[in-house]
Amino acid sequence: MMKVMIVRDYDEMSRRAAEIVKEQILKKPDTVLGLATGSTPLGMYKYLIEMHKNGEIDFSNVITFNLDEYIGLSPDHPQSYHYYMYENLFNHINIKKENIHIPNGVAEDLEEECKRYEREIRRIGRIDLQILGIGVNGHIGFNEPDESIETKTHIVTLTEETINANKRFFKSIEEVPRRAITMGLSSIMKARKIMLLASGSNKAKAIKETLKGRLTTKVPSTVLALHPDVTIIIDKGAASLLTDEELANVELTD
Repeated sequence: MMKVMIVRDYDEMSRRAAEIVKEQILKKPDTVLGLATGSTPLGMYKYLIEMHKNGEIDFSNVITFNLDEYIGLSPDHPQSYHYYMYENLFNHINIKKENIHIPNGVAEDLEEECKRYEREIRRIGRIDLQILGIGVNGHIGFNEPDESIETKTHIVTLTEETINANKRFFKSIEEVPRRAITMGLSSIMKARKIMLLASGSNKAKAIKETLKGRLTTKVPSTVLALHPDVTIIIDKGAASLLTDEELANVELTD
């Protein structure tokens, strides 16, 4: 049963998430973290940087795998997820560069890059804690709603909904990449623990669908119901559409 933590606001969600990451690293210093991008985890990353500066967390043995990267954006492009991760986390902690893994969106052979990334995840073994955001359409990583869903790292064509949601990060909607490399659902689901974060009423419908207890490829996040250890941290906005029926399907936690 999924554990759901409903908190006051975005800041509390971010702090609680950072505490869970901290506990994981203290318990296992060579933890393998699966990392997400976008606006949702920014607050968590700020808390993790603060914890590191205060001497509470040592990242020197931590290994990270990012969920995805836009195709066509070089690592130094300000909207690439490489740039995002270094700007918002890696430049401020003591992680080793060789322990950082992000798909290469400008690889000459993109299919081979997907296979290489999948092999690298397998070589390390297993992600200990996978952090997820959620799209307004229920996507996790860039695994978009579809008739069928790829299980391994693959190339995906972004939906108009996702392109519209991400246009705020670009000067115009024309600049938003139409394709990305994303970790597949099988790789995500093999993580020992999963933590999903959602904030704001615009995510309320996706959270409601996720917790309905009905699996569908039209809402990729519903697959999380099959995982043995999922914690969902949501603020009141993201929880605003939940009914007693949906809450009966989960374990509410403080």
